[in-house]
Amino acid sequence: MDVIMEALPALSDAWALILQPVVLGYLVLGVVMGLCIGVFPGLGGIAGLSLLLPFMFGMDPILGLALMVGMVAVVPTSDTFASVLMGIPGSSASQATVLDGFPMAKKGKAARALSAAFASSLFGGLVGATFLTGFILIARPIVLEFRTPELLMITIFGLSMVGILAGRVAIKGLVAAGLGMLIGTIGEGASSGDLRMSSYDFPYLTDGLKLVIVGLGIFAIPEIISLLRRDRAISSEPQLGGGWLDGVRDWFANIWLSVRCSIIGVVVGVIPGLGGSVVDWIAYGHAVQTTPDKSNFGKGEVRGVIGPESSNNAKEGGGLVPTLLFGIPGSGSMAIFIGAIALLGSGQIEVGPAMLQNNLDITYSIVWLLALANVVGTVICIAASGGIAKLTTIRFVLLAPFLFMIISFAAFQSGQNLMDLVALFGIGLLGILMRRFDWSRPAFLIGFVLSTPAENYANQAVQIASSRFRKGFGDGLDYIFSPIVIVLLIITVISVVLGLRQAKNIMAEGDVQSGSKRAPFLFLIAVTGYIAYAFYDAASIPSFSRDRVFPMFVAGVCLVGCVALIIRMMLKPETDTIFADREREGDDADSTYGLWPTLAWFAGLLVLTSLLGFILALALFLFTFMKLRAGLSTALAAAYTAAGIAFMCFMAWLLNRDFPPGLLQEYTDLPWPLG
Repeated sequence: MDVIMEALPALSDAWALILQPVVLGYLVLGVVMGLCIGVFPGLGGIAGLSLLLPFMFGMDPILGLALMVGMVAVVPTSDTFASVLMGIPGSSASQATVLDGFPMAKKGKAARALSAAFASSLFGGLVGATFLTGFILIARPIVLEFRTPELLMITIFGLSMVGILAGRVAIKGLVAAGLGMLIGTIGEGASSGDLRMSSYDFPYLTDGLKLVIVGLGIFAIPEIISLLRRDRAISSEPQLGGGWLDGVRDWFANIWLSVRCSIIGVVVGVIPGLGGSVVDWIAYGHAVQTTPDKSNFGKGEVRGVIGPESSNNAKEGGGLVPTLLFGIPGSGSMAIFIGAIALLGSGQIEVGPAMLQNNLDITYSIVWLLALANVVGTVICIAASGGIAKLTTIRFVLLAPFLFMIISFAAFQSGQNLMDLVALFGIGLLGILMRRFDWSRPAFLIGFVLSTPAENYANQAVQIASSRFRKGFGDGLDYIFSPIVIVLLIITVISVVLGLRQAKNIMAEGDVQSGSKRAPFLFLIAVTGYIAYAFYDAASIPSFSRDRVFPMFVAGVCLVGCVALIIRMMLKPETDTIFADREREGDDADSTYGLWPTLAWFAGLLVLTSLLGFILALALFLFTFMKLRAGLSTALAAAYTAAGIAFMCFMAWLLNRDFPPGLLQEYTDLPWPLG
């Protein structure tokens, strides 16, 4: 009762914060932006939040949170459009929805499938927000007892889950997470300031890679390139059919399935690292298991839509539990969310126990913004369905250059350096290859985000434990093995054991077919080479510096995993899942255009920007792309180009941002926006 009475003022303050007209306006804006992002297959909340990230600097905390939560909440709802209307997973959280949603659309029941999905999504989102409210009340006193060893242990738990449950080949998931951690350690070390994988002769890397660049490069660019290569409209069936009320009735008739799957979503969301790539398959499996007549699944069974859609919205509420309470991202989008919170205001908000201690009103504001965003998002999705269905019939070649334009502009805002675009291209290429060879990109991103807290907690725990052991052996053991640490250790071991059993059934990057041995083996050798050099680089740091310990340990574990993968590749036939390659079979293999010619367009924009500056390069890029690649007339290409330039200038003026300069700007004084 005391806990509830203590939290009541914070609950009241939270409602006072979010019921301001300007806050609700930002929430609706975030919902609309999330709707726009979620409609395009493969982008999802990670790409959307990455686009918002550079604009969070110094923004009023409650306004920034309303914008981000609005986007996070609606993406799992709006990605249903792609799954049902196009048969393409809108994101990793909507893969299972395709199995029955798309067959329903082909039968003329698209509206019924969408309305059942939206009702389920709304219900799941509200269940997630309700759970989060109660959990914070109960868990707050316990969380405030967390010290460095407990935080380190829960970080290890998150990393172990994301590594083991990140794909059909468990070791690949572990190495992907480790690779993300190693890239996260690039730059000056936190303890002694020693440089890792960087040099003062090349100062860009001394500050490390920015989260916005890694998020956009690893997720958005690979999906855009993949869609662009197919050279067709996203969907050829804009008709929704009737049956909006039928879908709601279907949901109500199966409400207990929706309840159970919402609980599954919350529980899976709480576990760091699982997130959307797992939850919809678990919920879909539960829907199949609890249905007496299983013959309709895969052919248009509405329960196959209701189950996954209930769970993937509820997981956002569950995912906020480790995110807000421990600072451990429950998914890739939560990883971006953590980085964005640190940028708000004057940087006074810090996720984890400190947030519950100092910003409980902000914590509850996030919870109720999540609930409101689900309601607003569902209403907008239903209202906009007809127009969105028609939008998906536009050739993607007409949309891709504008997405490249926005991504490049967003990446540049992270550091105001032309090298930001080079880094974006490099990480984007890595993301393309990871997607092609079935290496888990969520594992990589969460490893990148957790690298800094994991290293800091490890260094602090070792330092404090050493001091305690000098006082007495018992004091040291009591500090390291507290009851909470022991419980987390047991849970971690159990999770790893169960995860190893289930890993073969979890497809982090979808159902990727096996290919030949050569390409997957060469990629593995390249990854191994980078990890080996990172180990050598860290070992070169003086032995008295703690900045060498963490990257050496991570690289050492990853090298063991790489050796195991190499041995397996040498012994297994090319039909083994370890040789997964999208270029051998599936949409990528059947694409009209090759990977490298398509990627060359983006590389061309980068080269032109370095020479002419962003606006001049963009004008030349847009006109050439629309004329040669899209096949438009000169007049239409010029109109598209003018519209793109006008949009970017408006965005830059509105947000008071600059454009990347080139060599031309160093020698010539040009007016804005050219200079």
